[in-house]
Order: sequence, then C-alpha cells, then structure tokens
Amino acid sequence: MTRGSGDGLSYRAAGVDIDAGETLVEQIKPLARATNRAGVLGALGGFAALFDPKAAGFRDPVLLATTDGVGTKLRVAFETGIHDTVGIDLVAMCVNDLVVQGAEPLFLLDYFAAGKLDVALARTVIAGIASGCREAGCALIGGETAEMPGMYAVGEYDLAGFAVGAAERSGLLPGLVSPGDTVLGLASEGVHANGFSLVRRVVKTSGLPWNAPAPFGPDLTLGEALMAPTRIYVRSLLALHRAGQLRAAAHITGGGLPGNLPRVLPEGCLAVLQPHWAVPPVFGWLARAGGITPEEMLRVFNCGIGLALIVSNPDAATTLLEAEGERVIHLGRIEGHGGAPAIRIALPSGWPS
Repeated sequence: MTRGSGDGLSYRAAGVDIDAGETLVEQIKPLARATNRAGVLGALGGFAALFDPKAAGFRDPVLLATTDGVGTKLRVAFETGIHDTVGIDLVAMCVNDLVVQGAEPLFLLDYFAAGKLDVALARTVIAGIASGCREAGCALIGGETAEMPGMYAVGEYDLAGFAVGAAERSGLLPGLVSPGDTVLGLASEGVHANGFSLVRRVVKTSGLPWNAPAPFGPDLTLGEALMAPTRIYVRSLLALHRAGQLRAAAHITGGGLPGNLPRVLPEGCLAVLQPHWAVPPVFGWLARAGGITPEEMLRVFNCGIGLALIVSNPDAATTLLEAEGERVIHLGRIEGHGGAPAIRIALPSGWPS
C-alpha cells in the first residue's frame, strides 16, 4: 500500500524517489539528442523507441542484435570512483560484436539500476554511454533507469546494454575464408572489459592500492590505467568492409584469440599465428604479478589484439586501416587442414614479456 501524506507509507519512504528519476531523464535528454542519426523517429521519453532502417539508407536490411554488460570491471569503478569510462565500455562491447558480422550499429538501449539513484553519478555513466554511441555512429534511443532499494550496496549499480545494427543481406560476415588468407590484428587499448575477476585477484595479490602509480604506466594510477575504456572499432572496420577488403572478423573478448577467432572460420581452416607483436605492458605485469601462464593469458585476455581480421590483400587492408587511425599487426595466415575450425599459436619463451 502506498499513501502520500501524514504518517502513512510513501514510495519515497520505501526508498524510491520518482522525482530523482525524472530529474535524471531531463538531464540525459540532451546527451541522447547528441547521438541522433538518420533513421531515428521521435524523442527520448516515449514508451518505446522507433527506428526506420529505410530512412537510414538500407535497401534489403537484415537486423542484428547484441546485448552485453561491463562485468566485474564495475567493481573497479566502485572502488576507484572512476565512472566516466564504463559507459564507453558498455557501448564498445555491444557494437564491436555487431560490426564484426558486417553490421552498421543503428541504436542502443541502456539499463542502469541502483539501490538509491544518485543523479550526478548516473549522469556521468550515461554521458559515457552517449560518448561511445557518438563514436560508433549509433543513437542512444532509449533505456531504463531502475531504483531498487535493498538490491545494491550504497554507491553501486548495474549496467547493461542492448544494441541493434543492420547489414545488407549480401554484406553479412563472415564471408568466404580460404587457405592463403592473412590474419591481421587491430591493437587494443589495454585490458578492455574482459578478465577483470582475474585482474582484481592479481591486484589484490600485488598489495598495490588503486591510487598507486601503475607499475606498467607510471604516468597513471593503477586504477586509471586499468579503467581505460574498450576501443570502438566500428568506423574503421566498416570502411574496410565497404571497400570489399574484409572476409571475416572476430571481436577478441572472453576466451581471447583461441576462443574467438575459430568462431569465424569454416570447416577445414586452421589459423596459424605467431605472437611476435609488442604486447602492451599491462599484460606482462599481470602475467608476472599473478604467475599466470602464457596459455592462460591468451585464453583470458585480448593480450593487445582487440579485433582479429581475415583478409586476402593484407597490404591494401593495412593501408586503409592505418588511414583510419588503427595500429595493424600481422598475426599469421589461414591454412587448410582436415578438421573443424581451429587455431595454432606458437608461443615464444617468456611471452608475454
């Protein structure tokens, strides 16, 4: 029962502040409007969001959808007080999964839940989401803000995203992959948003506080370095795909290269990789501080490779991607073999250093 006056019950007394929620909606409306793109119909605040793929320029579209979160990287945000990058992570985890299947991200919906709504904190997180959406070229078209007393500790929240993209039916990936193709990698910005349960265990073992200088990047604190957001690869990968230079792509998230690259290979194909690239120092520190084996590092982390691409003309692809601002790494080649899609990585001694 909810009563609104006297000594009776009220929703606010039960822990839910409707006024705070309405204040937040008003504050984030300009952030959402700044992400508008062709195809968006209506404005934030309706019961459902509308999008017209035909107005976005598609003739024979296939819709693709992804959903994701930020995982236990949120725990690091809570402990460091760094909340302005997790929204970018959320967008990246969703839209990178869309673009590797040939889709242009169209719009994203977010879900933000807390025990007690802190308007300033929520706005900071959602501003990061809007920033990621602008970078990806997709609209923040709606979402849900939930205040749920008793569900979350003070200062903590949950975050999830749902993204929709479109591709012309003829442009879906993966395409034709065959022996002789080349495997390229696009450099990551660090750990991104996977493996943070292990990252947090390593940090605890090291005894370092979050505000200590990062052993692998002393210009930043440990917390700042680890909270670097996931790189968004949408614009560069779409440019490569639209130029007809891309056969397949894999987003290197949980499972690393061994768990993700075979997902885009056909039967009878083996990816043979040589890990000779310069691994970002954070991964060498994690391996040393945690005593983590090279095999486990590759299974858990991206180890410096945010996307793996399969191309037939590596020189042309590299030139185009570098013009888009990417750092391109030659990873290996596709070979034929008589079995299920597989990967072979020849680990050098002492890797990652």
